[in-house]
Amino acid sequence: MTPSKKANELANKFITKSIFDMTDEELKEQRIMAKKFAIICVDEILKDKPNIFDDHRLNHKYWENVKDAISLL
Repeated sequence: MTPSKKANELANKFITKSIFDMTDEELKEQRIMAKKFAIICVDEILKDKPNIFDDHRLNHKYWENVKDAISLL
């Protein structure tokens, strides 16, 4: 999955209401909060420092790109 698609998927998980049930202002607030929460998740992933036995399991560059893509949402 591309970083931009992953960013979109991750941020959408934090939208708590239907877009049809929100005012424009509520939607704006939801988007801001969703982006903040998604960045927190990615930061937690990036904090995980793999050891020499499993360094292949986590692609830090990919997650850095996801974090950049979240900022562009």
